[in-house]
Amino acid sequence: MPSWLPLLLGFLTAIGPVSTDMYLPAFPNMEAEFGTGPGSAQLTLASWFIGLAVGQVTQGTLSDRFGRRGPLMVGTVVYTLASVGCALAPDIGWLAAFRCLAAFGGSASSVIPRAVVRDIATGLEAARLMSRLILVMGAAPILAPSLGGLLLGLAGWRSIFWVMAAYGALSCLLVWRFLPDTLPVEKRQRLGPAAMLRGYWRVVSEPVFLTHALLGSAVMFGMFAYISGAPAIFIEHFGITPGQFAVIFGCSAFGFVGGAQLNPGLVGRLGSGRVLTIASSAMLGASLLLAVLSWTGWGGLWGFFPPIVLLMAASSMVLPNSAVGALGRHGQRAGTASALLGTMQFAVAAIGSTAVGIFADGTPGPVAAVILFGAVMTVLLNQLRRRYG
Repeated sequence: MPSWLPLLLGFLTAIGPVSTDMYLPAFPNMEAEFGTGPGSAQLTLASWFIGLAVGQVTQGTLSDRFGRRGPLMVGTVVYTLASVGCALAPDIGWLAAFRCLAAFGGSASSVIPRAVVRDIATGLEAARLMSRLILVMGAAPILAPSLGGLLLGLAGWRSIFWVMAAYGALSCLLVWRFLPDTLPVEKRQRLGPAAMLRGYWRVVSEPVFLTHALLGSAVMFGMFAYISGAPAIFIEHFGITPGQFAVIFGCSAFGFVGGAQLNPGLVGRLGSGRVLTIASSAMLGASLLLAVLSWTGWGGLWGFFPPIVLLMAASSMVLPNSAVGALGRHGQRAGTASALLGTMQFAVAAIGSTAVGIFADGTPGPVAAVILFGAVMTVLLNQLRRRYG
């Protein structure tokens, strides 16, 4: 395996978090320009998650049928063109529609790198590679909001989507020039619709896949509740500027990066199962602390911040290990299994984001409550996972 391949896979995987986080500081500006009410910009985030959930089912099947490179190139082209549509959108409805289409294309960059990891590695080596991808996903929130805040100040919120379009075009070029196809022709599945549906059912009905996938989905529920609620909490409730929000939001992602760096060593010493149990418990403890501080108002902004960092660190340990566990028994259907995993995770993430919008009252309390619910479900699903190994 070339030493640069994990970097390339990480660069492609980062399309998702970059596209999610870069425009968060612009929510108030978008709502002001379009004349829509507070919280309406979250519609574009929910439509992004829906596009990811739907798109990943298609992308996984295509990558098992046609290989990894072709579908990834097509997906990045769709993402690029839809991002141009976002930059030109005349109202919030068109922006949400183009965001959904961009997510549909960009979902290839979420599904296929995981399938490539499963093509070339298993066990501890797969956990190490997956942690590298998660590390890049954690680094993206550090840089993306800061870049978004800078672009917002220099050229307005539409420039953020022009930069996303450029990122998509560069990703397509890199795939075309450098990415090897890790799925040989003789291993590709030439299946009709009925056989594809049976393949999906075999994967989703397998207990080890299902329990690990649901565990990762519960983590995504809480993470994206925080991501979608963060602009209102920090900018509107605590009264910081978009630039300051970018710095604080990015700093919270350091917990994610730190957890991802620790994960391979912990898995090597303790095993992925024990790491999942420890990290799930840490998530619950951090969420309980966050809820108490949010509901009482103790500590203000700096009381809200430390539990989020711990929550992110624990999340970055659960996600790669749950993904490796979900894909471990499905080498022949790695694309299909990866697609189902991603679809479940982002469908649940969309529910978490929507719940924050529904219950928002201008305070951190509802966001903390949604995050706590996700953490409780994470612990319960981890107990269920332990029954099946």
